[in-house]
Amino acid sequence: MTHAADAPLWTPSPERRAASALARFAALAGERAGRDLTEFRALHAWSIEDREGFWDLVWDFGGVIGDKGGVLLENGDAMPGARFFPEARLNFAENLLRGVGPDDALVFRGEDKAEARWSFDRLRAEVSRLQQALKAAGVGPGDRVAAMVPNRPETVAFMLATASLGAVWSSCSPDFGERGVLDRFGQIEPKAFVTVDGYWYAGKRIEIAAKLKPIVDALPTVETVVVIPYLGIAEEVAASLRAGVTLEAFTERFPATELTFERLPFAHPLYVLFSSGTTGVPKCIVHSAGGVLLQHLKEHRLHSDVGKGDRVFYFTTCGWMMWNWLVSGLAAEATLLLFDGSPFHPSPAVLFDFADDERMTFFGTSAKWIDGVKKQGLTPRETHSLATVRTIASTGSPLADSSFDWIYEAVKPDVQLASISGGTDIVSCFVLGDPLEPVWRGEIQAPGLGLAIAVLDDDGAPMASGKGELACVKAFPAMPIGFWNDPDGAKYRAAYFERFDNVWVHGDFAEWTEHGGLIIHGRSDATLNPGGVRIGTAEIYAQVEKMEEIVEALAIGQDFDGDVRVVLFVRLAPGAELSDDLVKRMKVRIREGASPRHVPAKIVAVADIPRTKSGKIVELAVREVVHGRPVKNKEALANPDALDLFADLAELKD
Repeated sequence: MTHAADAPLWTPSPERRAASALARFAALAGERAGRDLTEFRALHAWSIEDREGFWDLVWDFGGVIGDKGGVLLENGDAMPGARFFPEARLNFAENLLRGVGPDDALVFRGEDKAEARWSFDRLRAEVSRLQQALKAAGVGPGDRVAAMVPNRPETVAFMLATASLGAVWSSCSPDFGERGVLDRFGQIEPKAFVTVDGYWYAGKRIEIAAKLKPIVDALPTVETVVVIPYLGIAEEVAASLRAGVTLEAFTERFPATELTFERLPFAHPLYVLFSSGTTGVPKCIVHSAGGVLLQHLKEHRLHSDVGKGDRVFYFTTCGWMMWNWLVSGLAAEATLLLFDGSPFHPSPAVLFDFADDERMTFFGTSAKWIDGVKKQGLTPRETHSLATVRTIASTGSPLADSSFDWIYEAVKPDVQLASISGGTDIVSCFVLGDPLEPVWRGEIQAPGLGLAIAVLDDDGAPMASGKGELACVKAFPAMPIGFWNDPDGAKYRAAYFERFDNVWVHGDFAEWTEHGGLIIHGRSDATLNPGGVRIGTAEIYAQVEKMEEIVEALAIGQDFDGDVRVVLFVRLAPGAELSDDLVKRMKVRIREGASPRHVPAKIVAVADIPRTKSGKIVELAVREVVHGRPVKNKEALANPDALDLFADLAELKD
């Protein structure tokens, strides 16, 4: 199947458009606005012009459970500083637990090692038991519950129980190293810690008790440690930990009863997510219950056309914001399909098997995974039905043009391919799918409704064409409340608002397309993004610079083969050489001390590393040189000639 260069890859049928939730929403919006808003661009324009009216309609259309209050937006021109629904009271978990009955709420697969199926009634019952147990353990509004867990049903239930009490949830995946966990959770001083007795990856049994003990010992505020069983050794692991208890023992005194929900202000904290740690320990980004709920309702119901009866999947770990995004599908009364482990085990087709077996309607994954199965030569169109799949979503890194083609040629011709992009910073998307409009090769379909997206030049002026900084020029509900331990907001302002006053600058290079969509060209800052997982350079340096052979290091993300790979440059100590053994030891140290995702694809020795006059290494400048782009502000460097060492390196051509 081939497509003309000037023709869309897919166009929704009139029937699909008419049946979409977005079409129904647009009709209601048109009634409120007093004009025709059936076309997406007109609807988006109204959503920016009348933010109060738009978010008010999202609240009503999404059936938010809670008290809206009489004020929709306060101080709306300030960014940061705007307050949406300042009088509202709601509970996030109450809104996600609206489903009842025997139908599937959660379906889980852990590779070929474990399966589980929870009904909506079972989920409510498990949340009730955990809610009572957490409350008995002293967890209340504002307390933090930190979790180092796989993507299992118990994890979803723990998050919902935490949120039901008004406590704050924060998670990472169990493959994180000790330092990576403590750099995150050590800052937020959790009262309870949830973990697991191990996990499976690529068919391998991986025990984590040895790193759990020092983690727990280094979190003095933790009063309870709950161990979820996965490998069958939860009792043994719990016994080895201070304040450790198995999940079974934690809840055994509490039969399921009627759930109660603590209704709190719209801006009450719900999640703490973490930045990538580019310039030090990760920043703790605090997200609000109301902001996350409204933004996710909008993205699930309108942009993704997810509703009651849909079966929604996203391949993610609990250390990625897409897990938080996925679980919000419960607010649309959708079934969540959870997968933990390697997406290529026990075979490269395992996720397509899951799609067929569980009648998946929304198939979410990463650009890296799509590229991976494409390179393995899979043609799912010939081996799988995929009859129920309406939408395939891709995020994490820009989706290559060839991957767009592969989806329509080898997977399914009649499917909406929604490339989406946003981030941990907003635990959602700035640009994403539009079920009313065509899909064009290489393009993200649309800006998010209610988000005043702009592409800015170096002076902060909007650009109609060409590459610039992706920005949002008006406040929106999913902005963070702030950063943890940032009482005057200085770190928060510096992260997004320092470059242009009252404008959110996101750190992506982007450009508008002639169809009104966008193309993301990758990061414009020093964050690394291999395989769609944002990680920080500082976490790599913390491992290798302890080694006596390494004087200093510098890491970049290199655009390579349709993705981004981590490249680590090292300046060696006198007499040291970059032997195979040293490379291996560095990779092991990074894997164990940070995570497997931090391990560089290439390690290259260099004679010098460029730095500013104040001594700070300049990752961005090196990245520009590696990609053959000019470097601005060389005069700020103490040793600008060092940049020449990174130009046209043979080691980076394969």
